[in-house]
Amino acid sequence: MVPLRILFISPYIPSPIRVRPYNLIKYLAKLGHEITLLALVPPGEDTTSLETLNQWCQSVKTVPLPRWRTLWNATWAVPTGLPLQAAYSRSPEMAELIRETQQAANFNVVHIEHLRGSELSSAVNGTPIVFDSVDSITLLFEHTCASGPNWRSRLMARLDLARTRRYEAGLLSRYPRVLVTSPKDRDALVSFSTIRDGERFKVLPNGVDLEYFKPMDVPRDSQTLVFTGKMSYHANIAAALDVAQHVMPLVWQQFPEAHFVIAGKDPSSKIQALTADHRIIVTGTVPDLRPYLATATIAVSPMRYGVGIQNKILEAMAMKTPVITTSKALSSLQANVGEEILVADTPQAVAEKVIGLFKDQTLARCLGEAGWQYVERYHDWSVTARNLEEVYRAVIQPVRNGHLRS
Repeated sequence: MVPLRILFISPYIPSPIRVRPYNLIKYLAKLGHEITLLALVPPGEDTTSLETLNQWCQSVKTVPLPRWRTLWNATWAVPTGLPLQAAYSRSPEMAELIRETQQAANFNVVHIEHLRGSELSSAVNGTPIVFDSVDSITLLFEHTCASGPNWRSRLMARLDLARTRRYEAGLLSRYPRVLVTSPKDRDALVSFSTIRDGERFKVLPNGVDLEYFKPMDVPRDSQTLVFTGKMSYHANIAAALDVAQHVMPLVWQQFPEAHFVIAGKDPSSKIQALTADHRIIVTGTVPDLRPYLATATIAVSPMRYGVGIQNKILEAMAMKTPVITTSKALSSLQANVGEEILVADTPQAVAEKVIGLFKDQTLARCLGEAGWQYVERYHDWSVTARNLEEVYRAVIQPVRNGHLRS
């Protein structure tokens, strides 16, 4: 097939932390498509992935999004009814760059990343747009209101919930295709959409970079749990606190020297305070998560709430690390419970699963092996990229035929 010319617009820099756009770009480039990336640089953004992105893309251009602009955007949004997430990345400079880029080259399709990037679509010149919602932010806020780790996260979710629901309800009036990572997010968007055409919401699951996350020939600890993720994110904070405060005391009754490692950037003060117990290790930012996954006995992901597919689960499984998660996190996966992954919904149940794997290392190895085989079958980014290519071609074809096919 003829390669596509793709204009990829992102409200942040794709990176190994921003795993979805990073790998979509990587594997679309491997398929031979020509990608022009325009990305905002929010306050404190890590820019180290730009060198790699330049190797994959025909062109990469960035626009700073200074702190004063994000504060102004939030202030401006309050009386307008625009969700704060959508208003956050409003940038006249980026809008102008989008227009200049389209004048300089013709593109077959425009890919816009996340709700934070949605307002940037107003600068697009009529080229078909595929909008990657990633998750339903409305669904996330509903979960946060019920189960957020502190009053501040619950308050912020409650303040923006109604506006976000209205905004997400109108996505199909703005975009011919909307992508999400999981069926539950798709069902949520369909349920309150103003246009009853669920086929235009497409599930595009996250994958794993199997060239990067792969088993390592290193010995595993016999009594170590690991939790990975961005540790300023409220859902991750809630899950890590649950393990530290409610699971580990039960585990320590039988394995008093067991360790709990929390690996991820920007740990909150509550997470950092956990290191008062020498058996809890908080790494902060690390250059590479793989050694922590490779040496851990078990990866735990007991999410109280969340949306989409938990990348931390897929990455651990890709490294043959056995995973214990909750039924809420499992709802976005096809993995077989008890064979490829373990599920526990209470601290007591999580502790029992942990103790069982500590005692039976053979079972732990079998679970890790089966989990690895699962991600090899269902979550290869190269397959995800080919499926995205089909979505692109579906929105391009109606335009070529002179009409929009819904």
